[in-house]
Amino acid sequence: MVVSTGMVRETVFKYAWFFFELLVKSMAQYVHNMDKRDSVRRTRFSDRFMDDITTIVNVVTSEIAALLVKPQKENEQAEKMNISLAFFLYDLLSLMDRGFVFTLIRHYCNQLSAKLNNLPMLISMRLEFLRILCSHEHYLNLNLFFMNADTAPTSPCPSISSQNSSSCSSFQDQKIASMFDLTSEYRQQHFLTGLLFTELAAALDAEGEGISRVQRKAVSAIHSLLSSHDLDPRCVKPEVKVKIAALYLPLVGIILDALPQLSDFAALRHWKSRTSGSDEEQEGPSAINQNVALAIAGNHFNLKTSGMMLSSLPYKQYNMLNADTTRSLMICFLWIMKNADQSLIRKWIADLPSVQLNRILDILFICVFCFAYKGKQSSDKVSTQVLQKSRDVKARLEEALLRGEGARGEMIRRRAPGNDRFPGLNENLRWKKEQTHWRQANEKLDKTKAELDQEALISGNLATEANLIILDMQENIIQASSALDCKDSLLGGVLRVLVRSLNYDQSTTYLTHCYATLRALIAKFGDLLFEEEVEQCANLCHQVLHHCSSSMDVTRTQACATLYLLMRFSFGATSNFARVKMQVTMSLAFLVGRAPDFNEEHLRRSLRTILAYLEEDTAMQMTPFPTQVEELLCNLNSILYDTVKMREFQEDPEMLMDLMYRIAKSYQASPDLRLTWLQNMAEKHTKRKCYTEAAMCLVHAAALVAEYLSMLEDHSYLPVGSVSFQNISSNVLEESVVSDDTLSPDEDGVCVGQYFTESGLVGLLEQASELFSTGGLYETVNEVYKLVIPILEEHREFRKLTLIHSKLQRTFDSIVNKDHKRMFGTYFRVGFYGSKFGDLDEQEFVYKEPAITKLPEISHRLEAYIQITFVEPYFDEYEMKDRVTYFEKNFNLRRFMYTTPFTLEGRPRGELHEQYRRNTVLTTMHAFPYIKTRISVIQKEEFVLTPIEVAIEDMKKKTLQLAVAINQVPPDPKMLQMVLQGSVGATVNQGPLEVAQVFLAEIPADPKLYRHHNKLRLCFKEFILRCGEAVEKNKRLITPDQREYQQELKKNYNKLKENLRPMIERKIPELYKPIFRVESQKRDSFHRSSFRKCETQLSQGS
Repeated sequence: MVVSTGMVRETVFKYAWFFFELLVKSMAQYVHNMDKRDSVRRTRFSDRFMDDITTIVNVVTSEIAALLVKPQKENEQAEKMNISLAFFLYDLLSLMDRGFVFTLIRHYCNQLSAKLNNLPMLISMRLEFLRILCSHEHYLNLNLFFMNADTAPTSPCPSISSQNSSSCSSFQDQKIASMFDLTSEYRQQHFLTGLLFTELAAALDAEGEGISRVQRKAVSAIHSLLSSHDLDPRCVKPEVKVKIAALYLPLVGIILDALPQLSDFAALRHWKSRTSGSDEEQEGPSAINQNVALAIAGNHFNLKTSGMMLSSLPYKQYNMLNADTTRSLMICFLWIMKNADQSLIRKWIADLPSVQLNRILDILFICVFCFAYKGKQSSDKVSTQVLQKSRDVKARLEEALLRGEGARGEMIRRRAPGNDRFPGLNENLRWKKEQTHWRQANEKLDKTKAELDQEALISGNLATEANLIILDMQENIIQASSALDCKDSLLGGVLRVLVRSLNYDQSTTYLTHCYATLRALIAKFGDLLFEEEVEQCANLCHQVLHHCSSSMDVTRTQACATLYLLMRFSFGATSNFARVKMQVTMSLAFLVGRAPDFNEEHLRRSLRTILAYLEEDTAMQMTPFPTQVEELLCNLNSILYDTVKMREFQEDPEMLMDLMYRIAKSYQASPDLRLTWLQNMAEKHTKRKCYTEAAMCLVHAAALVAEYLSMLEDHSYLPVGSVSFQNISSNVLEESVVSDDTLSPDEDGVCVGQYFTESGLVGLLEQASELFSTGGLYETVNEVYKLVIPILEEHREFRKLTLIHSKLQRTFDSIVNKDHKRMFGTYFRVGFYGSKFGDLDEQEFVYKEPAITKLPEISHRLEAYIQITFVEPYFDEYEMKDRVTYFEKNFNLRRFMYTTPFTLEGRPRGELHEQYRRNTVLTTMHAFPYIKTRISVIQKEEFVLTPIEVAIEDMKKKTLQLAVAINQVPPDPKMLQMVLQGSVGATVNQGPLEVAQVFLAEIPADPKLYRHHNKLRLCFKEFILRCGEAVEKNKRLITPDQREYQQELKKNYNKLKENLRPMIERKIPELYKPIFRVESQKRDSFHRSSFRKCETQLSQGS
């Protein structure tokens, strides 16, 4: 192996595991035959033999490094040799002096570092090497973790060096703070663990391709070690676990430095951005000097983060850990916190600066997410593809482990029962993953219901255990914060973690302890929490109220006590708990609108429990507190009543939206609650694909915010209240009814949400514009952005302005290209008649339905309702001057008309001269589109048209259809021909010619009909003119195969024109007679009195 060359050398290194095994067995046989088992390890072998071992290790290490710098195909051989060498040193730890073996390990690390430039590969090789060494059965003794030799488990082959040096691990001589740092003293006393921690720190700090896999391997190595300690029967005693946890304390410092790399850190930053600014800038120098750490491990690379705190660098420079790696790291953190000496943890926390305490809280915040209970997993959710993939991976792994030439396979075979050389080795299950509880999660097979139930139970127990450890840590931080000046930020962080834990499903055990901590926090620091942590208190109210509706009696009891205490202390702090009252009401509104597991009956019980607390609280009876609590409970019960009705009408979307509208209307004086309900309505509309109504809900919400901002701030770039929204909808003016309480948000706790800001206003308007665009109301998108653009210009948000103008360009293109192709709503009148309809009896509504809805469709959907009539928008003649475009004729609609044909004899239909028509015009309370799809009718007008007036309206309609078809851009030949055929076709029943023959053939005898007769004559004159234009237009549009059709149309048009000419040209003489006679006289300006008067005045003046 040392002196061989060429093919012999390659073969020797390929089967190095065999020679290592042969050497180890020979050494064991030598120790046995020479009866040196009880002798000092340092004297077992000669110095020359030890030098030879050193040479072999150095040569093999050099060969490994040489193979790693070669092409990729040589890496596998290098990995096998690396593993074989690790197992060789693993065995030497049981035979030779351990100080000598540690020297070999150090030489290996230094030599590998000097020859490899690929940092991820270097760390990966050393990690694999250390994993095997750390799997030694006496790993803990090798790391000298015991305070004295009396409490340590006996070693089968103890060395003098290990016995004498155990006292060096005394914790009394170390400072508490340094126990959580990876110091040089720590590496000297705990060599293997120090190397492993150094590799972990280097992996977390490194960058480059493939580093994520190395980071997973490093974290997995630590996780596996702690798992083995937890399963080791020698480490069951609590005092032993305390010492093991003390060995891993430096891992806590490494995890704190790795905070920005954790998978949930982005969510943490988003959560914290809503509260006070971060204290990261104030942090001092790093506790771990990465240069020193890597130098100790033999790493000569100069990392760009050396000498700097990880948190002081931009977040984008870090390689983020995935969720599984983060979870494994958090398990290690919680295991240490659970098993370490609690008095030591408290002393450590008490000496930490506030910045580090906030970092610990951030870690706990992420832990809550990592160990959230996900519920019982269904076997149906286990994907077949995932199962197949995991089986393939497992098969390849087994093949790699069990093939003959691999060192791993030999390791497994030689550890088989009957082949053991030393007692106790068979009990080491570290490399038998199928026998350990920490095998890979992806190795899932088809599981029975019992197995799934067991997994759910274990998952629930883990979630409870983790959250209880987190709760204990927070208790320690609360105690430490009492002596600090910046306790407000720490208390906010504690409250943030507690509230997040309540956001997930928790066991009753944890909830009992959590609510006890919350009540203690409120009682001790209530004033500070109510003043500084407004948003966190709002979140707390939401979670507590949610637990008040729990089906578990214990949980409801705890939540009720906490809620009452919250109200009581807020009243004592401010003599008016309006803020908590508002937050509780808002929380209930949110739960009613969105929580799927909300139970109003359980909440009613909780409200009665709170009322009982109030009656028993004699100390508060002489204050206004009982009255205000009763008002709050009454309001909550009222909301619950409406909630019950809402659930009764889940299948009736119009009635459901009416109830939500009524609740939102009742919160007119509470802007926060009204905003919440408007958002709930928008969400319901979006689910029904009523995008225009959803957008209107958000517009109303934005107008409400603008009303508040205009009263609080006087900025020219902001909308002047709801008046500025009139171009979007005339209905928005109802948001101007805001109570005076809005002017004191800091005192009363109203209008303090995230939406009552300029950015919140912009956000609502941008959401509305997207919904308007989806609904096809492109013109409204322009009006919305007219309000947004000045705000963005004021704040120099040029990137957003670029995006908005791009959207506006697309919007205007859509108006040009899709104008008449857009399908707006269809409207129906629905009347309710009968006692079975209750409050709706004898009420009429106008319903807005999708554009292509036909009468039978809505009749089927509203089968219990009666009197459903199709209605059309109605405009007076003066309105039509302003409603020019297709959009304007379908927007801001309040008046609708439907017609009822009848005859004087009672029949609905008759001959033309008998056909009367009743036009009914309905006026709605609000204009369409609105925040709901049905609006009540507040006024009804009826007009009866005589037969000739009916004819006039019909002819006007036909003429308008012709004009639209002629002027359509781009031209539509099919539509033009269809309208022409209905106008000049020879087979049209009751067509224009018949109408003219009935009403224009003779001058009416009744003078009252003269003007109608003349009006109809003029209608026909314009009609025949439009027909001529349409025929000529069609001539230019037809294809060659339609020439005969064109000739037929031309022939029918000429025939119709000739037949109508006598009737069109006949005038009624009486209509053209002058109303009074004008007497003409000769014009003589010089004899006019004015000139004579002028002459008289001149003569008198002279």
